[in-house]
Amino acid sequence: MSTDYNYDEQGQFFPYFILTIAGLITVPLSYSLLKPSKDLEITAPRIKSDFKPRDEDLIQGQKRKQWRRERRIKRIITVAVGYLVIAWMAYLIMVTKTTAPKIWDPYNILDISRSSSEQQIKRRFKDLSRKFHPDKAQVDESKNQTVESVNDYWVEISKAYKALTDEEVRNNFIQYGHPDGKQSFSIGIALPKFIITDGNGKYVLLVYGLLLGVLLPYVVGKWWYGTQRMTREKVLIASASSLFREYKEELSEGDVINALSSGEEFKEILSGNKVDSGLGKIEKSITEGGDTDFTAAGLTNADRQHLEKLDGARRKAFALLFAYLGRIPLDGSKLDDEKYEVAPVALALNESLTAICLAFGNVPAILSTYRTSQNLIQAIAPSSSPLLQLPYITSSIASLLEGPNARHHLTIQDLMSWPEPKRRKALTDAPQNALSPSQYNSAMTVALQLPLLKVEKAFFKVMGERHIITSSLVQLVIKARVIPPGTANVPPVNELDLEDVDPDEGDLDALLGRKSKKGGDKAKQLDSGTSDPASAVATSEEVDKPLQPPLAYAPYFARDHPPHWHVFLSDSKAAKMAVPPFTLTTFNKPLFTPEGTPTFNMQTFKMQFQAPPQVGKYQFIMHLICDSYVGMDSREEITLVVEDPAKAEEGVEEDSISEPDEDSLAAQMSALKSGQPISSGTKRRSKKVETSDDDESDTEGEAGDNTSETDTDTDTDGE
Repeated sequence: MSTDYNYDEQGQFFPYFILTIAGLITVPLSYSLLKPSKDLEITAPRIKSDFKPRDEDLIQGQKRKQWRRERRIKRIITVAVGYLVIAWMAYLIMVTKTTAPKIWDPYNILDISRSSSEQQIKRRFKDLSRKFHPDKAQVDESKNQTVESVNDYWVEISKAYKALTDEEVRNNFIQYGHPDGKQSFSIGIALPKFIITDGNGKYVLLVYGLLLGVLLPYVVGKWWYGTQRMTREKVLIASASSLFREYKEELSEGDVINALSSGEEFKEILSGNKVDSGLGKIEKSITEGGDTDFTAAGLTNADRQHLEKLDGARRKAFALLFAYLGRIPLDGSKLDDEKYEVAPVALALNESLTAICLAFGNVPAILSTYRTSQNLIQAIAPSSSPLLQLPYITSSIASLLEGPNARHHLTIQDLMSWPEPKRRKALTDAPQNALSPSQYNSAMTVALQLPLLKVEKAFFKVMGERHIITSSLVQLVIKARVIPPGTANVPPVNELDLEDVDPDEGDLDALLGRKSKKGGDKAKQLDSGTSDPASAVATSEEVDKPLQPPLAYAPYFARDHPPHWHVFLSDSKAAKMAVPPFTLTTFNKPLFTPEGTPTFNMQTFKMQFQAPPQVGKYQFIMHLICDSYVGMDSREEITLVVEDPAKAEEGVEEDSISEPDEDSLAAQMSALKSGQPISSGTKRRSKKVETSDDDESDTEGEAGDNTSETDTDTDTDGE
């Protein structure tokens, strides 16, 4: 048997081939476009405000530009073209006539049923031989018959008759499906024949060479190089190296801006003629004005020295960043557009610099990078007032509110703590740049939506233990509520909400930190630290689905940014980080009602680390920093008490020995040995209580204290 490979001359199967390839590309790409996004930037709610900055069009244009950079437009075009190709191929399949290979069937040739007997077959053959035998057949030219076609048909009739009557021919038909035995078959390749027509072969080879030798290596190489040239923070490796060289232990916020200007990404943005275009104008705008210590853009004398030492794209990036932070109008759409373009790039670079500072562990440098993140998102210079985060509030208005001799800036919390009449009069009756009633209402509306996270309690504990011993796995438990600045009628803290109840011993989901498949109310009760089931009103949906805070209110930042809260511990004596930070992005309970009012739900956050190997008291400073808002950080001292393991075990053994219940088998056996009857009024007591001189047990009071001596109720600064 031979096999013949040939090309699809009629192009019957070529549309099927193209349809399959187009479907394999278009369908997954369509799913990636239509599937619900899990990005916090897209799924988070937004703070409501009617404020529009002066360059709103440029800022929105930068957002659209980033959207195009993410290749979403290209994917949409690719999907559209893919569906057009699919529709075209479906049309060709419908209109193209396909010919299926005929199966050789002797019963069909003789026009008899498959149940016919041998006599019926012979009789039918005789009837056909009288009509189609070459000696007797009549050629009907009106039916386009020829002598050859009549003879060929008689040959088919003879083969069919032998296949049903001759033993050898019948065996060939049964085994191979044809009276002549094995037959060659043809496979049609799903490509039009014109591709291999004489003279086109070299072009086909050229196309294959370009696809396999040029395009495929280029795509794979570009993908591989793209993955290798970026860090985890999505910045270039070369930029991370430059930031590492710029690191020093004492980094001011101006030093951070100077370090960020070394990013290689700015060379791509400010390429060609953009490097020197308008640079003199920008430098003049950021260096003039202000008092002797700070310019209008917030430059210090050290920052001016940094600027003088720089050149090229780095110098312009440095100038543009301070123009952005100072909200300096550059009176040119191109320069202003570049100003808003460099800020998101600087934020990504700042995340990389933060990772470098965390590796060294110097607290001043870490805090400077975190505060630079706040400044970049809010477009506020390092020396400016936090009140500029509110719409329509300018530097002059903030200065009037703070007074001429103010030593510290007024925070949004400070302003919102004023009585409403005083606050309204100060903002609407100012001698200069007074706010109109609508502008005042807009500023207050935004302030009442800002997610200020207030720590109510922070303490250390070891799960399932009453004492913290050396080298144990310690949890820092933080109980906090989101209370927007100026919120009235804040309910007092429920003491039960400040407790942290350990999960049951058999609850593996809670012990391992996994989502519980059932018992949502119970899981919520444990997670919130509420011991009273009646006060733990929650649904399983709230437990299984983390809730996001509103996107950062940042009208000048050309990106949608979800706020992050960073918590880390530092040594109170040395300016060194003791426990690396963990980041909060979601909450376990709703922050606001559907009407927009705060819920004041107690949120629980936990971070784990290993206790020190030595016994003693360790003083830490807990830093809680929000990367999106200026002046909303908190700092408090907290003490970790590490006890000797032997001492802790003795206390556990004493407390754990107790009399058996009166209705248990152990109680009955004890009564038989002692000869004493079982008293119906016997209560469960510990040996510690029996040997004590006091008449009352303190076991109940000890059970209420689940957290060890390390619980702290400290003051919170900066709120």
